[in-house]
Amino acid sequence: MDRTGVPGRGGDVRAAAGVNPAVAAGVGRTALLVAAARAIETHRPDALAQDPFAEHFVRAAPASAGWPVRPEQVPAGEADPLWGRLGRYFGLRTRVLDDHLLRAARQGVRQVVLLGAGLDCRAFRLDWPPGCVVHEVDTAGMLTFKQAVLDRVGAVPTARRRVLAADLRLDWSEALRAAGFHAAAPTAWLAEGLLLYLPAAAERRLVDTIDRLSAPGSSLAYEVKPGVEAPRVRASPVYAAARQRAGIDLLALFDGGPRPDTAGDLTARGWTVTARTPFDFTAVHGRGPRPEPDDALAANRWCFATRPPLPPGPGTR
Repeated sequence: MDRTGVPGRGGDVRAAAGVNPAVAAGVGRTALLVAAARAIETHRPDALAQDPFAEHFVRAAPASAGWPVRPEQVPAGEADPLWGRLGRYFGLRTRVLDDHLLRAARQGVRQVVLLGAGLDCRAFRLDWPPGCVVHEVDTAGMLTFKQAVLDRVGAVPTARRRVLAADLRLDWSEALRAAGFHAAAPTAWLAEGLLLYLPAAAERRLVDTIDRLSAPGSSLAYEVKPGVEAPRVRASPVYAAARQRAGIDLLALFDGGPRPDTAGDLTARGWTVTARTPFDFTAVHGRGPRPEPDDALAANRWCFATRPPLPPGPGTR
């Protein structure tokens, strides 16, 4: 381990990607898909989010080296089901969750935990207030590849960055504490594109851990897809294009078991939870995916949970 907490810092980026299953296949490959979408979004004239590092990840991995990273490389534009519609979905999601985290930071939260951080670079690309600490939690392989690319481009974080290699299906709480996390301080948690792939039991454990580690004033943003989609939705061009053109079978990666009611669970624990559709934010920003028949995006929910701060004590105003 080096000072970043990531094994294998530096080295040949393409070689690391070539032998590293964390970004070559499975859920790890979806991180490259999202990176490509963020790269395309970054170069749009009406971009909702900026990630100047995203295209470097895409080009560094042999699995994605030929994927588009700019709008002009997608001839069909937003009509393209993969790099257009799904790509714009990821761009919108990035903006919405960026706004959520920065809002928490501006309200005084100084501790952020990105669960399943993947190839996102919020610790580098967002304008964090002074004193913010961003914890990134993901697999060792993902973090190793990510760090190699960041080192190559000379990326400098805009907040204190701490990384933790962990399997989020298991117990990771003590390792997070050992990495400098303070359970007594309010935390802004983010599980972007994570719960879709976790077994129900692992999702319940994750939520239980977050609840246990969250001081009053904490928040959690996460994405879910309740239930199993109908066959006509599973035949959506979005899923077919991801499978045929990017080698990612999203339907096979999604956990197929009954999903837990995480919003209900959090509400029962005293959190306030709001669930929104992506289309709600398309309306807010004027850009993003719009509903279609048999829509693969229609069931997705972006959820925002807050643990209320403690009431003022005696003598406070």
